[in-house]
Amino acid sequence: MSSILDNIKAAAAEIEGGAAFALPQVIHVEPGALQQVIPYVAAQGWERPVLVADEHTLKVAGASLELACREAGISVHTTLVLPNAQGDVIADEASVVQVLLDIQKVKADSVIVAGSGTLHDVARYAAYTAAIPFVSVPTAPSVDGFTSNGSPLIIRGNKITIPAAGPVAIFADTELLRKAPAPMVAAGFGDMLGKYTSLFDWKFGRLTADEPYAPAVAAITEKALLACVNHAEEIGNHTELGIRVLTEALIESGLAILLFGQSHSASGAEHHLSHYWEMEYIRTGRRQLLHGAKVGVACAEISALYHELADTQGLADKDQWAQVLKEISGLPSPEMLRGLLRTVHGPSTLEELGVDADLLRRSLQEAHFIRMNRHTLLRARNEGKIAGAAAE
Repeated sequence: MSSILDNIKAAAAEIEGGAAFALPQVIHVEPGALQQVIPYVAAQGWERPVLVADEHTLKVAGASLELACREAGISVHTTLVLPNAQGDVIADEASVVQVLLDIQKVKADSVIVAGSGTLHDVARYAAYTAAIPFVSVPTAPSVDGFTSNGSPLIIRGNKITIPAAGPVAIFADTELLRKAPAPMVAAGFGDMLGKYTSLFDWKFGRLTADEPYAPAVAAITEKALLACVNHAEEIGNHTELGIRVLTEALIESGLAILLFGQSHSASGAEHHLSHYWEMEYIRTGRRQLLHGAKVGVACAEISALYHELADTQGLADKDQWAQVLKEISGLPSPEMLRGLLRTVHGPSTLEELGVDADLLRRSLQEAHFIRMNRHTLLRARNEGKIAGAAAE
């Protein structure tokens, strides 16, 4: 995986005044990577790690990490993050405090997180707050947030991203990841598929609102996206190649965010819809949907909207609109996007996902308020900047 780190370092050299960031020391995406975690911990001289997991990830990875710690003479404390009343483990203030209390209780010198996106969001913020390093052990290739230096947390029912710290090391065992539940693999693919519309929105923001832009970061993200699209069948079949391609793509997308210092490359209107739906489900006490599953379906809905907007009168600035139309023409159709989601056996429509038409309508009108520092085409449409396309 040195090639990923080398690519990020090369891209960093191309970004004038780029963000200050710390790369992971090591990234292993390969069969048997799980067995390398505790030797790494021992080599760092850590003696009191807290292992963050839930009841499911403890079985698939946490228990073997516990055993390896004990055999290495390392005193490990395991924190099983508790689910909420609906049975979901969520990244909220209660989960963060639970981990922080255990870190304080055992005077932990490090955190190992065995899990997918939610547990990483909880663990990274707890480790950051305690000023100790954390190691990432993904148990499903489900999100691109493993390397993130921010934690999207639900605070009093609202989703906000809070600064945190990225992992010092990532150990992604493809043998383990191939056994991940099919919906989680499909969710990881959906998270990557959303880069089609996030990359478009980033270009739109640069063009119409002078948002900062880094071609090298966009190129890394686009390459990772296309690798997933070109290996969709392998990903859907959980082959070693497919899972490795997906996992590496998710890590590369996350590192691109880290490099730029903001998530423009990986999060546009499709993510704003996903966050809106998540907050609505929490508010109404419903079971959560997988993040990437929401993003994939939202990407198809945003693509449909943007292609529809291409037939309107457009922006007052005709030259700008001509450039926007060119970019929209490069967006895959919603039918193509839904076909790719079906290839990896994920939900491809609102009905399959479980989001009703009224929630879609409200989110298309209001989701841009979630990130008012982003100038997406959805926001422009809702603010009446696209002639004839103001939200109803």
